[in-house]
Amino acid sequence: MTHHNAEQGGRQVTDESPAGSAAERLARAREALADAEAAEATAQVVARDADIPEPARADAEPDPHDVARQIVLRQLTLAPRTRQQLADKLRQKGCDDEVATVVLDRMVEVGLVDDAAYARMLVRSRQESKGLARRALGHELRRKGVPDELIEDALSDVEPDSERDRARELVDTRLRTMRGLDKTVQTRRLAGFLARKGYDSAVAFQIIREALDDLPEHQRD
Repeated sequence: MTHHNAEQGGRQVTDESPAGSAAERLARAREALADAEAAEATAQVVARDADIPEPARADAEPDPHDVARQIVLRQLTLAPRTRQQLADKLRQKGCDDEVATVVLDRMVEVGLVDDAAYARMLVRSRQESKGLARRALGHELRRKGVPDELIEDALSDVEPDSERDRARELVDTRLRTMRGLDKTVQTRRLAGFLARKGYDSAVAFQIIREALDDLPEHQRD
């Protein structure tokens, strides 16, 4: 979805999963796509050289599994994807659900689609880039179709102390733009900011209080 760089053909963040790094999964996705296109070209040559009437070849319908596979591989070369995201894309493209299941099962089997790796990748990426807390991370993973049991496993890697440290970093950074404002205003704005990041209100207010108390402007003479 890893991912995760879901991507499994991802591109931004690495993951130490058994399926390999996101860059390696992307390389495998591109290789698989190249192999599929080469096989298609070979099949066309064979069909051209075979003793098959031209009208029959012209009227032949494309293999729906090949079509679905091409769609999935192209999606994976663009960005990490979860299995659910890929299933939604195939349905959007008019692929039969049974065909989609067969193709996606194969992608999971070869490690190009790995929701567990995608979930861990997204957790690390969003923590580092956006400072999201467990609640917001869980919401985003569910929105992307990651199963609940995999979400819980990915979120178990989030240490409470590291989450608090990240929240404090966010507050300290935001406070630089709020100097001179009333303490009540600062508290309200910071609380809303951390809430949008998914932080528990009790933890958020404790961190905000500590950060404000450390400011010279709020320290008693």
